[in-house]
Amino acid sequence: MENNNRRNFLKKSSSAAAGLMAIPMFQNNDLGHYKTEKVVATKQANYENPRLRFSVIGMNHGHIYSQVEAVKKGGGQLVSYFAKEANLIADFAKRYPEAKLVKDEKEILEDKTIQLVLSSAIASERAPLGIRVMKSGKDFMSDKPGITTLEQLAEVRSVQKATGRIYSIMYSERFENRATVKAGELVKSGAIGNVIQTIGLGPHRMNTKTRPEWFFDRDLFGGIITDIGSHQFDQYLYFTGSKQADIIASQIGNVHHPEFPKFEDFGDVMLRGDGGMGYIRVDWFTPDGLKTWGDGRLTILGTEGFIEIRKNIDIGGREGGSHLFLTDNKETKYFDCTAQNLPYGSLLVDDILNRTETAMTQEHCFFATELALKAQKNAQRIKLSK
Repeated sequence: MENNNRRNFLKKSSSAAAGLMAIPMFQNNDLGHYKTEKVVATKQANYENPRLRFSVIGMNHGHIYSQVEAVKKGGGQLVSYFAKEANLIADFAKRYPEAKLVKDEKEILEDKTIQLVLSSAIASERAPLGIRVMKSGKDFMSDKPGITTLEQLAEVRSVQKATGRIYSIMYSERFENRATVKAGELVKSGAIGNVIQTIGLGPHRMNTKTRPEWFFDRDLFGGIITDIGSHQFDQYLYFTGSKQADIIASQIGNVHHPEFPKFEDFGDVMLRGDGGMGYIRVDWFTPDGLKTWGDGRLTILGTEGFIEIRKNIDIGGREGGSHLFLTDNKETKYFDCTAQNLPYGSLLVDDILNRTETAMTQEHCFFATELALKAQKNAQRIKLSK
């Protein structure tokens, strides 16, 4: 009797296992459909005459070039620039011969015809510069991180409120990535229902031989969560719509680069807000076998589907970056986003001229930074035994 029961149990178990093995084939063949859609570019304004004049002060990170291009596409005219480093000046002058090199930043701040100043100075110097810019009656656009301490943030908020100027931080992983811009349109249209969670991954390649000294000093670059993680906090707030959020846990560490004792090569954060949850991981461990600086990813989970963005590369084989995949209750769709418009520069110029907040609200800009700074400050330090 016992042997018969055992044989029946094994027979039923084998049948159940065979059924489970068949489920993925059934789902792939009968339930899901796969489509590809090419995003069609919308007509963008072509400005025959400049809409505003702008300048650059500080260009210690190469992001300054995408900052300049964004404003130029929005109708801005680059008229002058200042930097302390001769090699950076030479590269910038070659790229923008139409602009004038001035002898010091004072010449730019005192020029009443200049409405906007851009900067990718050493990270810890950006907020003090932005304060000087706003006090001079001009708007300011900083590379990320735009602020590196909570003390700086408090002062920037105070001056911004007092002057009424715009302090914008170019969170380029959203503003300069076509798939992320498209994802914003899809989420807004309700394509995946209500957003529940975002997962933002920001891996980077070290390139130690090409990095300046300040890049390895936490006091100057702000820490890994402040620096790289600011992108992910911006996207978390944008896609979940959270107006309030708390850091549940954060951790940072230098787990593989002891030659740079003030550097951090890994960090992650878990957070919860009134609009959804979030997880963030940032690191400096992109291997040399990848043909771009990092396999940046963003997953947006909704009640009716999910979106995955492969920002810089699709290791599955598609060329280029800005890849977007959307899966809902009907199908899985791949979006070719190469023609997606990038509106940040034009919207920022609009905001400067009209005193509006269409590119990004000031509250959002500062809150994303605040969350990054708090996560950085309160992070537990990782110590691995291997």
